[in-house]
Amino acid sequence: MSAVSITPFQPITDEQAALLARLTDALDHDGLWWLSGYAAGVARGRTSSIAGLAAVSSDATATVSIETVIAPQLTIVYGSQTGNAKRHAEALSTQLEGAGFGVRLLRADAYPLRELKNERHLVVVVSTQGDGDPSDDARAFVEFIAGKRAPKLPDLHYAVLGLGDSSYPQFCAIGRQLDERLSELGATRWFARGDADLDIDTVATPWFITALAAAKDALKPQVPLATVTPLRPHAQQTASTYTRDNPFPAGILANQCITGRGNHRTPSSDKEIRHIELSLEGSGLKYEPGDALGVWPVNPPKLVAALLATLQLDGDAVITHDTQALPLREWLSTKREITRLSRPFLTQHAARANSAAFDAILAPDNAAALTDLLANRQLIDLLREFPATWTADELVATLRPLTPRLYSIASSAKAVGEEAHLTVAHVEYMVDDDPRWGTASNFLARSDEGTIPVFIEHNDRFRLPKDDSRDVILIGPGTGVAPFRAFVQERAKSGASGRNWLFFGNPHAHSDFLYQVEWQDALKSGALHRLDLAFSRDQDHKIYVQDRLRERGAELYDWLKSGASLYVCGDATRMAKDVHAALLDIIATHGGKSADAANDALNDLQTQGRYARDVY
Repeated sequence: MSAVSITPFQPITDEQAALLARLTDALDHDGLWWLSGYAAGVARGRTSSIAGLAAVSSDATATVSIETVIAPQLTIVYGSQTGNAKRHAEALSTQLEGAGFGVRLLRADAYPLRELKNERHLVVVVSTQGDGDPSDDARAFVEFIAGKRAPKLPDLHYAVLGLGDSSYPQFCAIGRQLDERLSELGATRWFARGDADLDIDTVATPWFITALAAAKDALKPQVPLATVTPLRPHAQQTASTYTRDNPFPAGILANQCITGRGNHRTPSSDKEIRHIELSLEGSGLKYEPGDALGVWPVNPPKLVAALLATLQLDGDAVITHDTQALPLREWLSTKREITRLSRPFLTQHAARANSAAFDAILAPDNAAALTDLLANRQLIDLLREFPATWTADELVATLRPLTPRLYSIASSAKAVGEEAHLTVAHVEYMVDDDPRWGTASNFLARSDEGTIPVFIEHNDRFRLPKDDSRDVILIGPGTGVAPFRAFVQERAKSGASGRNWLFFGNPHAHSDFLYQVEWQDALKSGALHRLDLAFSRDQDHKIYVQDRLRERGAELYDWLKSGASLYVCGDATRMAKDVHAALLDIIATHGGKSADAANDALNDLQTQGRYARDVY
């Protein structure tokens, strides 16, 4: 790095500032830094300087750092729902740039689709969620490539890394669809697709090595195109030392059930929803409304004991795997996934079980049985119904690594300080009179003291409008209401002038009205302007949030026309799809649009950052 002095630029006009704000509104931190480099390269290529890129004090020169910019040789596009695809796309970009290649890294919804026909080398890192759906930021990208407007791509070399969860039927479906469709469009598969399960690095690491080798074979490292000269030093916040791989031990401040008992007229809630408050004091961890808290869980001790007994294995036996030596009980408690089945494990188990009935479940023409097994059975159920012999070493090597669970943060740091609040549904059910639990929800539900290992997972796609005069529409049934508690707190503390409209639903008003007192107080204080409720089982016919949306369709459409931002949080499998369909109906009906035009309008809102979803 070296320092230079520059002549102060003249301030930009109000019109230029407004245009610049609109152009950069959808860019995240990385996108803004990329843009600064691009602008610097353009500026240096002109005969005269570009006045007005920033206002610098006229009575002082600015000291700036010089960084190199390399002409893009390949583009990496990522579609990420929970941050994994983004994290791995960034890692690949870093490796390629370190080798001297020019890389353009873009989130799928920021990718200019018209440029696809001009690409020569494209890498796509994309996740699949729910029942074979793309991540929200990749939806328009996937639809474009799958649709009639997609161009022929005879000059394109491409590669796809798909991320998914093999406990779902449509494992890595989006990655596979993009891979096949790009080939149909005439593009050349640069190297083979990777399909990564929850233990992503098992596939991603060798795939990255292949990508780097392919780049070295097809491309040449570049010399710098231009220098980036930021007009004023960028004040960097000190990053916390606590990360996904080094979580912070957060103290438990509160852990209470917020669903209630019924009475002679209303049944008790069939859910146990807990409000949990954790201390982040001293961690240096910072979050914004919309971010998630990652939790590293511990598997239920009773379930671990049942597995050891069923397999007749010694929990104290020390097992060495990937250079790590731990007692088997510790592997099963903190290092291995035991509440979710995966297809690779099922395949290995079938080879040991020698069961015609189990083989039939895995048969290609029996997809329904496999789907039911993956969705409704845990490892202990499989071992009891289809016994097989496993050694401790084989079990540890075959089970997937335990991964952290992400929970939308239900608080604003402006309101609660160095705390993070969660809204957690405790998963607990019976199988043959035997209890089963969700890993993280059970871990959190039974933690009343001690600490919880946590980290922050930033979600730049799920942010409040930068312009706090904009209205917001919040749709969050069940625990999906969690981030909207944070949104309303944040808007109240920052004095936002825009209106807040919340749609909330659950089975019963008496026992399932989460944060009822807080919402009522918010209505009285003006922090919440509208509240529409849908308690599905409090009347003869079921009413859901999507029904309330249709009932309020005209008003909702007026809010959208006036610039409101729309947010949805909750279940991806049913609720999010039903709400999406209702929004399409509302836009078509009240906007006088065709079904295709309504879909385009909703995609456009998403591209603008005015339709954001946090679904799981």
